[in-house]
Amino acid sequence: MLITGGAGFIGANFVHYTAKNHPEYEIIVVDKLNQQGNKANLDGVIDDIEFHQFDLVEEDKLRPIFESGLDYVVHFAAETNVDRSIEDPDSFVSSNVLATNILLRLSRDFSVKRFHHVSTDEVFGSLELGSNERFNEDTPYDPRSPYSATKASSDHLVRSYFHTYGLDVTISNCSNNYGPHQVPENIVPVFALMALNDGPLTIYGDGKSVRDYLFVLDHCRAIDLILHEGKTGETYCVGGGEEQNGIEIADAILKVTGKPAGLKKFVTDRPGHDRRYAIDYGKLSRELGYKPSVTFEEGLRQTIEWYRSNPEWWKPYMKKFYIPKFMQEDAKRLKQER
Repeated sequence: MLITGGAGFIGANFVHYTAKNHPEYEIIVVDKLNQQGNKANLDGVIDDIEFHQFDLVEEDKLRPIFESGLDYVVHFAAETNVDRSIEDPDSFVSSNVLATNILLRLSRDFSVKRFHHVSTDEVFGSLELGSNERFNEDTPYDPRSPYSATKASSDHLVRSYFHTYGLDVTISNCSNNYGPHQVPENIVPVFALMALNDGPLTIYGDGKSVRDYLFVLDHCRAIDLILHEGKTGETYCVGGGEEQNGIEIADAILKVTGKPAGLKKFVTDRPGHDRRYAIDYGKLSRELGYKPSVTFEEGLRQTIEWYRSNPEWWKPYMKKFYIPKFMQEDAKRLKQER
């Protein structure tokens, strides 16, 4: 099994999950170790897997792995931060579109048994606040950021290889993941680490934008089900059934950490900020028996405890905390206030 992006947040959790639940598998990980990849995420399994560090667009390095024989490819590797995609769309096209095409072509040429593509609910656009509507497998695509547009492009490429070449593929579109090993560029780890260090929890805009939150180990279980039992050519939406807005997440984290509400700070909203995502995972539940096993409250407690217990992992990130350009004036103001 080739796992791309296997040193990243979700990918590394899936490597650990697979090593535990499929010990007979030979696992190969490729990761270029950018801002989101960290080889330390593989501690405990690194001696039992084959690890390569390079960019997937380097086909000359990738081809020998396929020549050695692969049954499965699970494709996590991607540039994923929306704010970064606004500032640098070119790197997202390279990592999310061009690299995916190379993987698909090699999977076709070397007769891979199944190619599973891990995608996002952001390809579907935005839902109205207060509505009961949820994204499902038939929702039309309507990406709003360079990140979601490149993920939508890669989804279409995957389907094209199924229809045109008969490659066995599956796709999953997931909601917002959270859990251990997540780089502090997303709301849960940023807020958790800020609260633990008495820093500001910066809430975009009015704080009412809603996301569906999925504990990363539930996501790993879902991918395992789809990879081994899903129907070829099919897409499955994976959700956690836990809709939370920015204010609610901040309040929940402050409660768990015992920190004051005064740490909440409202800042400039992200350009083109989608208002609501929500996933209908009914197809995955009906066909493969999936359901989330971790509530948001329990998942949040586990996540915060992991950060609390692993300062050696997150402290280097605090020295180079990523601040989007549209927030830099707010960052200066908050620094002066502190």
